[in-house]
Amino acid sequence: MRDEGQTNAAQMTTEHRSLSDPNVLTPQLSLVVPVYNEAGNILPLVERAIPVFTALNRPFEIILVNDGSTDSTAAEIAEAAARWPQVRELPMPQNSGQAIALLTGLNAARGDYLFMMDGDGQNDPRDFPALLELVETGSVDMACGWRVDRHDTTLRRIMSRVANVVRGAVLKDGVHDAGCQLRVMRRGVREAFFPMELMQSFIPALAVAAGFRVGERPVRHHAREHGESKYGLGRLWWRPAAAMLKLKWRIWRGKTPKPASAHRQ
Repeated sequence: MRDEGQTNAAQMTTEHRSLSDPNVLTPQLSLVVPVYNEAGNILPLVERAIPVFTALNRPFEIILVNDGSTDSTAAEIAEAAARWPQVRELPMPQNSGQAIALLTGLNAARGDYLFMMDGDGQNDPRDFPALLELVETGSVDMACGWRVDRHDTTLRRIMSRVANVVRGAVLKDGVHDAGCQLRVMRRGVREAFFPMELMQSFIPALAVAAGFRVGERPVRHHAREHGESKYGLGRLWWRPAAAMLKLKWRIWRGKTPKPASAHRQ
């Protein structure tokens, strides 16, 4: 017969496994990270995220959406999945762009709360608890990061600042930094999203248009250490401007999703 100490030890082992093994309990928290040719960034990103989510003491999953990478990204994801059972790869059949990769990952996520971040290592997962707190208190349905101290080139910072001012005036999404991909939201908010060019940059606007409440908090930002940015001048200005005007037209015509779970004014 087992003594009381052995029984308690077995129970503690089972409880720990329940929090770490995605096959034991359905995840309550889901981190979705779309990646494309981010070799060198995958393992450091997961290493930083794991202790943050473990400290939240709830079952979680980390979904790495491999958007048709042609470098060693897939191998690094496989290594991460072998080291941490919470990690799983969601491979795209071909390179489809960040918007589609992100939307695919969000739709595959099983958690009650969905977390997003870039795969380039510039976002800091240590900011997630503060964003989650903002959502769990009930004041907002989505909490967005605001990179108040950006570590990018001067030209990139200026262009982003101008773009955010214009976007805020046109779409009235109420955030300072729609380009920051560090976000936490209730699962129901994903119903507001649909495939569109550069969707990842208009997620706050889509949520607001659907009737969800959006807030923000300052977050950390780091310089990129590995790989190269996937966004040139056209991706930072002309294409976002065209996509913004198309979205504004859809919102004005009432052609964006209106989920039943959203808060109506």
